Amino acid sequence: MADARETITIAEEDNGARLDRVLAARIAGMSRTRLKALIEAGEVMVAGTAIRDPGHRVKSGAVVVVKIPPPAPAEPAGEDIPLAILHEDRDIIVIDKPAGIVVHPAAGHATGTLVNALIAHCGDSLSGIGGVKRPGIVHRLDKDTSGVMVVAKNDPAHAALAQQFADKNESGIARVYLAFVWGAPSKPKGTIDAPLDRHPHARERQAVREGGRDAVTHWERLETYLGKDGKPLASLLACTLETGRTHQIRVHLAYIGHPVLGDETYSTGFKTKASLLAPPARAALAALERQALHAHMLGIEHPTSHERLQFRSELPADLARLRQALAQARYD
Repeated sequence: MADARETITIAEEDNGARLDRVLAARIAGMSRTRLKALIEAGEVMVAGTAIRDPGHRVKSGAVVVVKIPPPAPAEPAGEDIPLAILHEDRDIIVIDKPAGIVVHPAAGHATGTLVNALIAHCGDSLSGIGGVKRPGIVHRLDKDTSGVMVVAKNDPAHAALAQQFADKNESGIARVYLAFVWGAPSKPKGTIDAPLDRHPHARERQAVREGGRDAVTHWERLETYLGKDGKPLASLLACTLETGRTHQIRVHLAYIGHPVLGDETYSTGFKTKASLLAPPARAALAALERQALHAHMLGIEHPTSHERLQFRSELPADLARLRQALAQARYD
């Protein structure tokens, strides 16, 4: 964001007045304290000369230019939020993220995020390459997606991990998600190669769009759950990411006609399907209150030792209940 500038000409009645007082009276929305700090930082020019004395006496007719840098983002504070740690060393920390927690501060979520928890746990070692509000973050999971995440604890580790995620599958990185979806693909496995971009009418959504960013998802059908009529009503897929676009799995699966159960954003046309579930499965889905998507496995190369590491997170209790209810459905 570029610096803003305010230009004023000193009026006759302000001749001989203090610079900070004149600016406070003439520039709306800025306190005298803030203006004093800008003056002392050399951001105020009077008649073409930087003035660093807030008490400088101005002369009528002089042109004053104030350069106003964009506000620095507020640094998140550490919060005592429990972390499920799968692995930790001096370079990385691997977390089993629960559903319902936002990864980093954003609009509407200034506190209570994974970053707040990490700051409290890691202290000053946390990497800052990701930006003030995203220290250590090299990839993320949606608020309502659970599962494995890796975070960098220092800048070299952050740079190395970020490169792995940017290199798609060429670096050997592996990301496998478990997704409960409506219906069942007719084939046992397949690949969705469809570019993604912002939805043309809903900026918070993504969509398959010509000219968008490359996005590739490989899927394999693990289990099929039959309805009362004996036809596939839902299924469990293992989805392996070749790219990591925002909402990629959710959009891709909806694109092929098998949206994720519980996905309020991308499965709106399937809401009535819940009535076809057996009562226990219907209750488990209603209690879920999120998309039935879980980051099951993450494989990386350690940024320092270069050892191949693999981390797994089994289905959390809410998705395990859904799986059991779907698998044991009875329609008497």
